[in-house]
Amino acid sequence: MAKPQQEVYFVFMNFDPVYERLRADRSKEGSATLDAYLSHKHDKLLAKLLQPDSYRKRSSLAIVDGFAVEITDAQASILRSAKEVRVVEKNQELA
Repeated sequence: MAKPQQEVYFVFMNFDPVYERLRADRSKEGSATLDAYLSHKHDKLLAKLLQPDSYRKRSSLAIVDGFAVEITDAQASILRSAKEVRVVEKNQELA
């Protein structure tokens, strides 16, 4: 049986006061703390909702509290239903 095709999706999170506080610190240390916080937060969400080794997170996006991940359409639907998630959008390649 063939594996469902994975595509890149962008996942944007709902308001998080910790993110807002950390983002306000523009120092080098503050930036590193924000990056670590978001990476852990995004990894935790994926681990909670999706099966291990069924997805590949590409990156966390600090400027918008979101991340890029390779997932199937069914997995995108699962993420859309999470209370922590605001929007899940498939990457659109521009020609």
